Amino acid sequence: MATGSANDGEQDGRESGQGSQRRRQIVAAVQRLLGEWGSPDKLTMRAVAKEVGISAPSIYLHFADKTELVWAALADRYDELVTQMATAGKAGGDDPRDRLRAQALAYCRFAMRSPGHYQLMFEVHQPTAEPSRISGHPARHVSASFREGLRSCESSGYRLSLPLEQAAQTLWAGLHGMVSLHHSLYRDESSETLVLQLAEGLVSSLLSGTPGAAPAVPSPAETEASRRIREIRNAPGPDGPQA
Repeated sequence: MATGSANDGEQDGRESGQGSQRRRQIVAAVQRLLGEWGSPDKLTMRAVAKEVGISAPSIYLHFADKTELVWAALADRYDELVTQMATAGKAGGDDPRDRLRAQALAYCRFAMRSPGHYQLMFEVHQPTAEPSRISGHPARHVSASFREGLRSCESSGYRLSLPLEQAAQTLWAGLHGMVSLHHSLYRDESSETLVLQLAEGLVSSLLSGTPGAAPAVPSPAETEASRRIREIRNAPGPDGPQA
């Protein structure tokens, strides 16, 4: 646990250099506690303040509530996942369908090779947030990566079996389901191979086999699900409406 005066943080401002350092200390403390406890359930402002060595009210100079605190602590992990997906996509070749497949496989590999991080990111209950705040969750960059990959496929002449928003959410949910089953039921080397094979099949089911060809299931222009997904991601967030 860090040591220091209980009042140190109370004089920190959000914009000052000292305030930025204190914010980083708080985030690091939350990351340690989440790693130790395996979920945010026991996390309180008092526990975080004790870990940092400041008073609990000082935390509110940097974070509005527990939700914002947990999201900030996990943001680096989401960024790491998105970076690995982007790197895999760039190495996937010139065909956008191959790049999307590579991104999907990178997502699965991250989940299977870093199960502790993945479980904190996606498999344990996070603090409840109002629907209007969900678009600000750091996981938005993951969904944006899938959406952009599918949009690139569309632009190259591949046809989707679902509207873009719904296809991206279906891909993400399907991959998550595969790795969650791997974590809870199988978790061996043969299961890893199966997960990757299933991921490739899921990507194929959402796209036509060749540019210009019709997918196995024609896509409606819009569905109730695609409208709802668009409403959620277009809610005001820290970066504005998502692309």
